[in-house]
Amino acid sequence: MAISIGHLGPSGTYSEQAASFYVSKFLPQSQTETILCPYSSIAKTLKAIASGEVDLAVVPVENAIEGSIAITLDMLWQLDNLRIKLALVLPIANALLSNAQSITTLETVYSHPQPLAQCQGWLEQHLPNVKLIATNSTTEAVEKLNLDPKAGAISSPRAAQLYNVPILVDSINDYADNCTRFWVLSSTEQSVTGTHTSLAFSTKANVPGALVKPLQAIAQRKINLSRVESRPSKRSLGDYLFFLDLEGDTTSPAVQAAISELTAYTETLKIFGSYDLLSL
Repeated sequence: MAISIGHLGPSGTYSEQAASFYVSKFLPQSQTETILCPYSSIAKTLKAIASGEVDLAVVPVENAIEGSIAITLDMLWQLDNLRIKLALVLPIANALLSNAQSITTLETVYSHPQPLAQCQGWLEQHLPNVKLIATNSTTEAVEKLNLDPKAGAISSPRAAQLYNVPILVDSINDYADNCTRFWVLSSTEQSVTGTHTSLAFSTKANVPGALVKPLQAIAQRKINLSRVESRPSKRSLGDYLFFLDLEGDTTSPAVQAAISELTAYTETLKIFGSYDLLSL
């Protein structure tokens, strides 16, 4: 039986690179047939795994420069059946691709909002007058280049090879240590073992101490928090959801006790699973 894996497409995106690594490392072709399924947005990718259209999905969740990917967190909360199997950290080396002879002739640069933000300083210094246009993915940006000889795209060196587009300038990240964390998601039973556990909760009321008490339930058991993120609940202004990554898994007595206490302080508590984190 084939395993289908959804990711942000078309071919050549960083999401596809992360998905391909997962396949090569954990789903060897000699044992399992795999099908990579590109989607035009992260939202459509997540809806596909939630509905059972694909077996797994690989989506970005956090970038070292620009922080969390809001749509991933928001939909993880909204779609109740998504579970994290693994986290993958992929180095990101953005390049400027174009059919133009020189960057001096460029009038427009396309890319996904994340790479545009990750290269903002470089763009302001070297291309201060170009028009920046957001696309659904870095590969969609590359597809624009055949229509406009004065356009450039920020994408991956792999996309340049796949679509036979020259690299005008390599490595244009504002910071050298640029990487993105991806989650491999399923809609089946949640994993209970791994180095990290992710959860999210809403508080019972927007009052003093509403967040302190849940955090104290974790801190007093000496559980390290590797990430804390707030997102608007979309119910009312000033009402937030909180996403936490813990170091430890749900088989740990300390984590189990903390989760048990959290239920007393939270309105809704969702456990997304325990998983390992792997750097590519």
